Amino acid sequence: VQLQASGGGLVQPGGSLRLSCVASIFARNTGTVAWFRQAPGKEREAVLGMRRQDGKTAYRDSVKGRFTISRDNAKNTVFLQMNDLKPEDTAVYYCAATSRNMILSAILQPTSYEYWGQGTQVTVSS
Repeated sequence: VQLQASGGGLVQPGGSLRLSCVASIFARNTGTVAWFRQAPGKEREAVLGMRRQDGKTAYRDSVKGRFTISRDNAKNTVFLQMNDLKPEDTAVYYCAATSRNMILSAILQPTSYEYWGQGTQVTVSS
């Protein structure tokens, strides 16, 4: 299974970006998908994730109210909509997926996912 992430770029603080993740695994409305990020010199951290079967979503506290996850099953695509971006959101963003329907407490754990995209750079700067 290959995941293809795209949509990163340079944006000013307060701006918005939408990242996309395309994968054949998204053709089925099951499994779990998440977005992670890694800033220079820091460990990879979870941003948010969704259990596709029922849409239950887990969020990192710092992105609540600003980031959302959505999907287009017909296009095998999952989106990360990022609004009100801040300089501390600067990182390489990765999408990850598993065919399993994870419990909510496991959605933000990187060990829950066996499929990873290649990453797309998001830079928030004036």
